Amino acid sequence: MFRNYHRSGLTLTVVAVVQFMVSLDLSVVNVGLPQLAAGLGFSATGVTWVIHAYALTFGGLLLLGGKAGDRYGRKRMLLAGLALFGLASLAGGFAQEPGHLVAARAAQGIGAAALAPAALSLLATTFPGGRARVRAFGVWSAMNAAGGALGVLIGGVLTQYASWRWVMFVNVPMAAVAFALAWRGVASDLPAVRRGRPDVLGGVLATVGMTMLVFGVVRTDRHGWASPTTAITLAVAVVLLAAFVLVERTTRREPLVRLGLFANRSVSGANAFNLLVGAAMASAFYFMSLYLQRVLDIGPALTGVMFLPFALGVVAGSVLAVKLGYRFAPRNLLIGGALLTASGFAWFGLISPDGAFVTDVLGPSILASVGFGLCLGPLVATATTDVEPHETGTASGLLNSSRQLGASLGLAALGTAAQRHTGDTLTSETLNTGYARGLTLCAVLLLAAVLVAVAFLRRTGDQPAASAA
Repeated sequence: MFRNYHRSGLTLTVVAVVQFMVSLDLSVVNVGLPQLAAGLGFSATGVTWVIHAYALTFGGLLLLGGKAGDRYGRKRMLLAGLALFGLASLAGGFAQEPGHLVAARAAQGIGAAALAPAALSLLATTFPGGRARVRAFGVWSAMNAAGGALGVLIGGVLTQYASWRWVMFVNVPMAAVAFALAWRGVASDLPAVRRGRPDVLGGVLATVGMTMLVFGVVRTDRHGWASPTTAITLAVAVVLLAAFVLVERTTRREPLVRLGLFANRSVSGANAFNLLVGAAMASAFYFMSLYLQRVLDIGPALTGVMFLPFALGVVAGSVLAVKLGYRFAPRNLLIGGALLTASGFAWFGLISPDGAFVTDVLGPSILASVGFGLCLGPLVATATTDVEPHETGTASGLLNSSRQLGASLGLAALGTAAQRHTGDTLTSETLNTGYARGLTLCAVLLLAAVLVAVAFLRRTGDQPAASAA
């Protein structure tokens, strides 16, 4: 019994480190983009591919990564993903040309697509129910949130006082520690019997279709939503994804995603909720970082420090979710947390060109971050409820995919709306107007997420998260 407890603790530690690393990597680069562009000679538009290369491979390969973990073993995929992620981070830190860094970021995305669903499915299968599951997902959600928020702080400090290269190097020791812990502490789970030959065609269609979807969205900064380039790209993505659904319905091989999985209201509702929350959170981080640096004229290091209350608030919300999880159903925590986060974003929407930290940043940060923390653990627990053990990797891949797609779609759509509201004249006042509009729309997305939770997640039979098995 002690051995099982010890192994469960090691698994939780590995998953926590992995999630912190992946979340940190999504935000640590953002603050250092101006210095990175100057150091390697990126053009003003070319530097955005440092972000997009990661989003394309990560978002496009998540379903395939989740399925590979189910079929070939989660530990095996976790180790492979960690090795690739660490090596790509090291190569990116030594990049000498723009193409080198973009290639390294793409490789990071491939590694993250392998390790993220494997880590999450390991957590779901190691802690199948009860109080241990609530605590485990509370730790996961705290590390997820802390990595995303602290990434801004760490990126700002490293960029200002060391070098932009350290926003890549910082991942290497974390990947090495996680690899060593996973090698020794995570039990091998290679399936004894494989269910059938894998659906290679479905995997190709899903991967290329999702990649085209993300590609079409992220390029809207150069080609508008109504442009022929965007329309053709998105149309091709829709055709490929429709073909994927058709293949999954008719294939005699083992499907990449069993379509019946979407009949599980917990799975479908959690992913729709996650897509909207991901869109709002990615956009809010982007707008607030630009507001602090371009409107209030604050340096990157101090900007990172000002995000620290948000990070601490998310951790506090995650801890509170664990305690409330013993009394309330996950659905209720999702609704309450989303409403609290929407209130914080609505407050953010009141920013002014001569704003102050306490009123324009600190106050709304506390509301939004605590609410977000309340959502994270219950969301993952909901998305893997009543899912067969051999499909937890697929369910985890779906959840990661919906977040990544939501972040790409939301940032592109809300960024376009903010830019149009800003106009052609760039002053502190016009920039503030655009960012305020974008942050207000983030609040609207959170209200839409509340409606999804009310409509899709079941009310009858709701149990406190600690007793739901």
